[in-house]
Amino acid sequence: MEYRKLGETDLTLSAITFGAWAIGGWMWGGADRKEAVKAIQASYAEGVTSIDTAPAYGQGLSEEIVAEAIQGIPRDKVQLLTKFGLRWDVKEGEFFFKSKDAAGNDLDFYKLASKASVIKECEDCLRRLKTDYIDLFQIHWPDATTPIAETMEALALLQQQGKIRAAGVCNYSVDQMKEAAKTFSLASDQVPYSMVLRDIEKELVPYALENKKSIIAYSPLQRGLLTGKIKPGHQFNEGDTREGNRFYTDDNIKKVNAFLETLKPWTKEKNCSIAQLVIRWTIGQPAITVALVGARNAEQAVQNARAIDVKLPPGEIELINKQIAFML
Repeated sequence: MEYRKLGETDLTLSAITFGAWAIGGWMWGGADRKEAVKAIQASYAEGVTSIDTAPAYGQGLSEEIVAEAIQGIPRDKVQLLTKFGLRWDVKEGEFFFKSKDAAGNDLDFYKLASKASVIKECEDCLRRLKTDYIDLFQIHWPDATTPIAETMEALALLQQQGKIRAAGVCNYSVDQMKEAAKTFSLASDQVPYSMVLRDIEKELVPYALENKKSIIAYSPLQRGLLTGKIKPGHQFNEGDTREGNRFYTDDNIKKVNAFLETLKPWTKEKNCSIAQLVIRWTIGQPAITVALVGARNAEQAVQNARAIDVKLPPGEIELINKQIAFML
């Protein structure tokens, strides 16, 4: 595994980090807890020491599963990344969207990042994760009802108290990053990034490079689309939000799969899967410190982690970029 420094902090993360959204079941059509625990443990055995989760992922379930999976591992050998600012238990802040829990009950989600809420959520996260500190605490989505400075002040306080080692944001624009920097030194911005979704390269990547901020890429496999395993007519489980998403229309699936066919000579040459090649490409891009990759079982986790063994020098990355530009 490769380990990379996060921004200007003293925090080092595994370049491939376990993304724990899917194991919470929420928006993914369910998950098996025992298999999820095995997936995290198998990932760790392959050198993946960092795990990214959030309270929203299963309304606390993902964090609880992570805590169960890392029992027995020395705390300083694993890095826990979690989030705050997406509440389903209060009706405060900025209304975000309607959803359902695993039992089918209606949930209203609000973006809330007030100082009091941030501090409360930190305590809740610490309890569910069964730890006394969080390595990276991140706002899940910007909250238009709370001044950014107020949120950053809460993070500074938590860092002073030793409850978090570093703080980052998710889904922040460059302007929001600049506003936050007036109050607190952020380590990172976690944003969606993949071969088929590269809009951050216009503004965020140059900003991150200039200001020594890390980018944590989520959904590098575009929620399974870039594995090549999703075919036109694919039936998603009930509650899986990929159903109806623009990336999963039959026409787009056909287009992406045609592109993935052009990558097969690379996979044969390097003796790897398409997914492994895509993961390796992602962490080879400018400013991308780590890629979050989820797994529902141990086999998937091991295969994801072994993407690090794929050798993809800059010249080959550029050739793949040309294929992407031509096909997509």
